[in-house]
Amino acid sequence: MRLGLGHSKPPTTRLRELLAEPGPLVVPGCYDALSARILESAGFPALYMTGYGTSLAMLGLPDAGLATLTEMALNAKHIAAATGLPLIADADTGHGNALNAIRTVEEFIRAGAAGIHLEDQVAPKRCGHVAGREVIPRAEAVRKIAAAAEARVKLDPDFVLIARTDARGAHDGSLDEAIDRANAYLDAGADLAFVEGPASLAEVEAICARVKGPVFYNMTGISPRMTEAEMASLGIAACILPSFTLRSAAMALHDAAAALRERGTAAQRELDERLAKHPLGNLHDFAGFGRVRALEACYLPEEAMTKYENALGHQPQAAD
Repeated sequence: MRLGLGHSKPPTTRLRELLAEPGPLVVPGCYDALSARILESAGFPALYMTGYGTSLAMLGLPDAGLATLTEMALNAKHIAAATGLPLIADADTGHGNALNAIRTVEEFIRAGAAGIHLEDQVAPKRCGHVAGREVIPRAEAVRKIAAAAEARVKLDPDFVLIARTDARGAHDGSLDEAIDRANAYLDAGADLAFVEGPASLAEVEAICARVKGPVFYNMTGISPRMTEAEMASLGIAACILPSFTLRSAAMALHDAAAALRERGTAAQRELDERLAKHPLGNLHDFAGFGRVRALEACYLPEEAMTKYENALGHQPQAAD
């Protein structure tokens, strides 16, 4: 249970409203509940659960189809519960054929995700910016998207279904094939089309001109870097930056570990001084101990609150 306030609208509805607003919806990638809460505190209105980040953070393994549906959906559940923000989750290939894709949709809806993207890679898949990908036949992929679209209608019609094609970067792939697939997936019931791995701005422009529906853009790997204004001019509906947080966190942790190794425990004192001036402030407050105290005061017997008297340690202030 999230120790915070709820929302009047479900996350699926809020995500659709965000996508309907002018300009691209820019969504950073998170890989666990903590990274999600930090992104929420920075003011982002929606989140993206990166498959690469989930596999690496949860399992220490590369994004090569090694994470299971259970593991991916569980991570989505933790993230969705931790923030309450609309969450778009990487659902890989749907973890099998069209029947597996149906269950994948059901599991992510039950986990609290607001949307997912399904890709047309051969299972086991791999990161969209690593060579060696293969795609399933187009007709099979269309049936998979159609099955997923029908499944979400039965549970939550507002659940956002994004169809991803890796046909551009697959073995002997082509942009024309990727665009044709994207349009076929939209016809099958997808809400947005996701052409993975365009190699140039000209290719992005071609995708936006020829895809007959909202375009979902992944700004990582070899994909061109663009400003929000540039994406808006092309009509891009949403943009994810899946690896920005993961890489930033990995670099920061490595640098912190190196400092501890080089300077010993003096590095802890330096960290304390920096954290005191940081926007996150006291981590006990950020974690939500103030909310815990407020709930205790509301629902526990009055004598239970005496445990805070004459006690050492951080004294949380009751938060609204």
